[in-house]
Amino acid sequence: MIRFGVIGTNWITDSFISAASQHPEFKLVAVYSRTAERAREFAGKYGVDLIFTNLEEMAKSEELDAVYIASPNSFHAEQAIHLMEHKKHVLCEKPMASNTRELEQMIATAKKQNVLLMEALKTTFLPNFQEVKKNLQKIGPVRRYVASYCQYSSRYDAYKEGTILNAFKPEFSNGSLVDIGVYCLYPAVYLFGKPNEVKASGLILETGVDAEGSLILQYDDKDVVILFSKITNSYLPSEVQGEEGSIVLDKLNPPEDVKIRYRDGRIEDIAVEQSNHPMYYETKEFIELLNSGKYQSSINSFETSQLVMEILDEARKQMGVVYPSDLN
Repeated sequence: MIRFGVIGTNWITDSFISAASQHPEFKLVAVYSRTAERAREFAGKYGVDLIFTNLEEMAKSEELDAVYIASPNSFHAEQAIHLMEHKKHVLCEKPMASNTRELEQMIATAKKQNVLLMEALKTTFLPNFQEVKKNLQKIGPVRRYVASYCQYSSRYDAYKEGTILNAFKPEFSNGSLVDIGVYCLYPAVYLFGKPNEVKASGLILETGVDAEGSLILQYDDKDVVILFSKITNSYLPSEVQGEEGSIVLDKLNPPEDVKIRYRDGRIEDIAVEQSNHPMYYETKEFIELLNSGKYQSSINSFETSQLVMEILDEARKQMGVVYPSDLN
């Protein structure tokens, strides 16, 4: 059994625990929160007795092997580094850090301590997305990748009424791009690597974070177009367009309906069984890596996470989004 602790007592942590519990080697043993009351309340839902309100105590504990971090983005690096310095393995929610500088420090610590660090960006591990990669050769030379993730946030209603929640606060390293745009960006970088050029634009709120925007990544032989928003909804599918056909995905978080539409009119359904919770597959990868003594994923690799973070940094620079973490 891999004994897990969790940092973050929100809906995403609930989702992770629900998914990870489907794996026979996952065991939740500890919960961290800034307040004991919240830690006890959350731990009680899962019959967990061990709680922490002090990160140092959690890091030193002999009762857990790994920690899933789902705190606000601005806390990821500090918490992960501290845990890894005490030999804890870390599965960290996306984006793994506020910026490239923080991410490089996290990776350096993981390598020095010989522990596993992996970004919890689930799309790339999903069976249906792996089918996209396997079938790319069928559509001929890829010329364009178009992805859209636009989801109106209930927190925006609160924002318009004068209540600014964490999702729209730069001090928590938040915004539309890093919150949901990354679901479109990470798979693109996983498939195609580093682009030659990044172009970004977006609508910036009074708080200084982006509410919506667009990215264009230019490669030698293709381009990537990404649309993201927390203030509008989109119902557009995503596509990988090749000279012989296009792979069409109903959505990227998670893809469920995946088809190849060939130029000659044929349609091939390449979707596969994906009955587990979408977050199960990242947990499975993490546990399998630990069992095999490997400290880096070949899918959500350090290189991919670094390239994605570099693009996020450049996009924010072009949009004019600056986090307090960037100034430290």
